[in-house]
This record gives sequence, structure tokens and C-alpha cells, in this order.
Amino acid sequence: MKKFLGEFREFALKGNVMDMAVGVIIGGAFQSIITALIENIINPLIGLVFQTDFSNVAIKMTDNVSLGIGAFISAVINFILMAFVLFCIVKAINSVKARAEKLQKKEAAAAAPAGPTTEQLLADILKTLKEKK
Repeated sequence: MKKFLGEFREFALKGNVMDMAVGVIIGGAFQSIITALIENIINPLIGLVFQTDFSNVAIKMTDNVSLGIGAFISAVINFILMAFVLFCIVKAINSVKARAEKLQKKEAAAAAPAGPTTEQLLADILKTLKEKK
């Protein structure tokens, strides 16, 4: 059981799990913003054409059956906007990570001491061997 808990802790504290948790929280926050945008701004603007709330637009099939085309299109618009927002967030995060990695590599290359080349080492060995004779 102790090994199981240790493995779970290792899994839960990995960067990917934490990144995913943050992504879910941010996604939920943006979802409410996107939903408010669709319901309060886009649907009323589209509804001007239909002279009613766009999410209530339906195609009547029979007396009891109708297709809620307005609600469906609103959901599609909501999905597209949400996917676009998340794409922009991921793109920005990836850009920042790439810049940070590039800067880190540049700093590591600048901080690394310049060691002797293979030719210099071989020359030193040859010199040492000649001195011993």
C-alpha cells in the first residue's frame, strides 16, 4: 500500500497533471465568459434577423416535434469560440516556454567553461610521453 501511495503521489505531482488541472480551471472560467458572450451579445444580434431570441429559433416538424436549430447553432458558436480562446492560450504558453528554454540554453552555453579540444589533449599526452623517455 505504501508503494501504491508513493506512485500516486509521484503521478499527481508530475508537471503534466498540474498543467492539466490549471487548464481545466482556466477552461471553466473562459467557458462562462464565452457562454455569456454568446447568450448576451451574439444571440441577440443574430436574433434581430429572426425577430426573436436566436436560441429559441426552431423548425417545426409536427405539432409536438420541432428542431431547436437556434440552440444547436449557439452551441456550435460557443464551441468554436472556446476552442479559439484555448488555442490562443496554449499558443501563448508554448511561445513563452520556447523563449525560456532558448534563454536557458543560451545561458548554459555561456556559463559552460571552454574545455581543451581533443587535439590539445592528444598533444599534451604526446608531450608527457616524450618527457618520460
